[in-house]
Amino acid sequence: MGPLAAADFLKKLVEETPAASDQEHIPYVAWGVPQIPDRPAAILGRGESPLPQMLRGIAALKQAGAQAIAIACNTAHYWHDDLLRQGGLPILHIADAVCDLLAERGITAGSIGLIGTEGTLHAGFFQQRFAARGLGCIVSSAEDRRQLVLPAIAAVKANRLPQAHTLAVQAALRLHDAGARAVVLACTETPLAIDHAASAATPLCIDATRALARACVSWHRQASETSRTG
Repeated sequence: MGPLAAADFLKKLVEETPAASDQEHIPYVAWGVPQIPDRPAAILGRGESPLPQMLRGIAALKQAGAQAIAIACNTAHYWHDDLLRQGGLPILHIADAVCDLLAERGITAGSIGLIGTEGTLHAGFFQQRFAARGLGCIVSSAEDRRQLVLPAIAAVKANRLPQAHTLAVQAALRLHDAGARAVVLACTETPLAIDHAASAATPLCIDATRALARACVSWHRQASETSRTG
């Protein structure tokens, strides 16, 4: 739903696919409509719900042959259950994908830093899934969200990546200083900000976009195996 974030997801989908030729890559159909209503504003009661437009997107993807849905927007997963119930296709949950990646990296205890939009933090689905796996959660202070996180996200949307990088790195390092073992980049713009240049924050960060791409690869491989053996 963020144009650059969507392109970043598709790039990572290719990178995470073990393939030696074009034909071994995952087939996909992309639905990119940046004009969809703002997700954080809707969650906070300040704007129109994006659910009807997201359902139209799922319907178009289903008609085009999609068999599962990945949403390259963390905040949009607030509507995951409604989309799953009304959309008629499985929808991979980005927070589940992140938790699986944390486990793969051996992070099964302690607290996780969480960088996201006000809507994502308010929705609480990351915090709930962390707690279900025995993980605590540390979020940026209100001041850091106002001065670092939200301006970094806005800078990526405006294609000002150097500015976004400086702000996002500060936000991630402050969460680490507060006790976070790892920092989840739970807004699809924030990995673009962090990855713009090398920094001390890079090894601390868990990229939710990449986690979702990995989940897509896993889903496709399982579905293909079931199709072959079933």
